[in-house]
Amino acid sequence: MGKPSTIRDVAELAGVSKSTVSRYLNGDLILPPDTAKRVNDAVRALKYQRNSLARRLSMGSSETIGLAIPDIANPFFAELADAVESAAAGFRMGLALCITRNELEREAVYLGWLDTQRFDGLIFATNRPDDGALRRLIGDRRNLVLVDEDVSGLHVPKVFTDNETGGYLACRHLIEAGHRRIAHVTGPVGLFSVRERLAGYRRALREAGIRFDATLVRYGAYDRPFGRHAAQQLLALGKRPTAIFAGSDYLAVGVLETLREQGLDVPRDMSLVGFDDMEFAGLLMPPLTTLRQSVGDLGRASVEILMAALAGERSETRAPAVHGPTETVRRLPVTLMQRASVGPPILRKNSPAHLE
Repeated sequence: MGKPSTIRDVAELAGVSKSTVSRYLNGDLILPPDTAKRVNDAVRALKYQRNSLARRLSMGSSETIGLAIPDIANPFFAELADAVESAAAGFRMGLALCITRNELEREAVYLGWLDTQRFDGLIFATNRPDDGALRRLIGDRRNLVLVDEDVSGLHVPKVFTDNETGGYLACRHLIEAGHRRIAHVTGPVGLFSVRERLAGYRRALREAGIRFDATLVRYGAYDRPFGRHAAQQLLALGKRPTAIFAGSDYLAVGVLETLREQGLDVPRDMSLVGFDDMEFAGLLMPPLTTLRQSVGDLGRASVEILMAALAGERSETRAPAVHGPTETVRRLPVTLMQRASVGPPILRKNSPAHLE
């Protein structure tokens, strides 16, 4: 048996430095495609057994997929991770959890791991608007599925909730309860789900003949502190809303906290609708009326689509074919969950709502 290959051998065959090979295989360096190919080819040719990663490289599969999410503490992403892990196990695939904190540098590292085959494919979730940098990083990778939020300009498989219908159902439900001054507390300006839910909200207002009032829309983060802050702003208006549609249940919790601090009852003084139907929504006081999107279905659908894409790539390797960029978009339905946080507006004499 010959002497085992070293990292120096790989570097010499690939025509790069030892540190470049080491950093690349560790996932700490993103190389140009042609350079990355030379390194990968050298690893295979020399049967370099640096670690389990090298062994998987030689086999052409890691039997692992990645899930990139901004935050594991958020119940939405925790539930998504649980669903993805369970679905991946059904395909006998492991799961690598990648916490990006919505930082481009961390996203770049995990995307680079696709090139070093630390995992075969990646399910990617972001909840910040993209200025084009993330789109360029992802490029034309075909072993990646976007879930929950879009990155404009990418032709990759995508799994989304029917956000526009959700926004429409939420606002229409409040209108049917008698409300005409309805505020909307939502996420960052320009974010995909924000645009779609706002479009549904505006469609419901338009169909009811209610003029859209931009002063009743508050953009910020999809989190509890912003829900508190937005509610404070809305209550300080000369003409208060009588109802609030929150773009997430986390936002709704923050809104509810501010309302309680100011001595306002839900739904007597303010009606409230959320979005997501997280497990805690039915445990709030009062139980929250919200739009149910199945996070479990999002996770399962993402894994199914990714595995189908990986199977297609392997068959193409055996029988090469020419394909352009493809984009599969799957939309999952939403359901209005009516609980106890919506009621008719109380129009008191000389109140802002009465003066509208």
